[in-house]
Amino acid sequence: MASLRDIKKKIEATKKTSQITKAMNMVSASKLRKVEKQFKAFQPIKAKVKQLLEHVLSTSPEYTHPLLETREIKKVGYILVTSDRGLAGPYNSQILKYFENLIEEDKHDYVIGTIGYKAYSYCKKKGYPLLNKESINSRDDLKFIDFQAMSRAFIKLYLDRGVDKIVMIYADYINTISQEVKAEVLLPITDLIKKKTSVSEYIFEPSISEVIDQLLPIYLENTLYGIILDAKTSEHASRMTAMKNATDNAKEIIHKQNLIYNRARQAQITIELTDIIGGANAVN
Repeated sequence: MASLRDIKKKIEATKKTSQITKAMNMVSASKLRKVEKQFKAFQPIKAKVKQLLEHVLSTSPEYTHPLLETREIKKVGYILVTSDRGLAGPYNSQILKYFENLIEEDKHDYVIGTIGYKAYSYCKKKGYPLLNKESINSRDDLKFIDFQAMSRAFIKLYLDRGVDKIVMIYADYINTISQEVKAEVLLPITDLIKKKTSVSEYIFEPSISEVIDQLLPIYLENTLYGIILDAKTSEHASRMTAMKNATDNAKEIIHKQNLIYNRARQAQITIELTDIIGGANAVN
């Protein structure tokens, strides 16, 4: 049985850990509110760009573009979105496990682009083919420009037929206690509705094709940024939940150790009293 000093040290250490996890829970809750607000505020912008592109495409339904065409898949490009740091519960492991299962089922060649240090270090350790030569950080203060180079590199790779499909794997935010790993096809673009509508008020200068050529990359970059905001929201929610669970577990351990400490102390006092009484009886 552990000594009273050892039990007391364990209680004190667990209390300090509990204070740290509680602070991290509060920080994650604050960051979650901020990024969730940012994510929701971005949705109307993303929807407006999509609506504008659909209206332009509706003027010429027969118009084709390499980014809109589905072709035979020979090589796939994957973009993994994870966090830079751990202590986020199963957030990173679920995404990486989902990716492992995906490449086992899909026998095509592939290349990977990573956002977040956890995905980069994992793929580098496994020896997977990487598009980016260094980690692209997924910082809390998200900036669109952080991911612009990667999005343009993948678009260029797709247009040069280096890959035939681009898939993003990330954790979709449902609520604070539930996040779902998803694989969303970024290219080719298949979610645009090219129905015939009246857009006679539009005047195209210089031409419809050049307008579409400019709008498609903007739409793709907005889609990528929206997904990263979604993933960052999931990350903070997962870390907040993990830290709350850790704090609750620490409190439970402290309660159990206090019971053990009290029982051990009581047993020690009983032994001391027995020795005193025995000594007194011997003297008498």
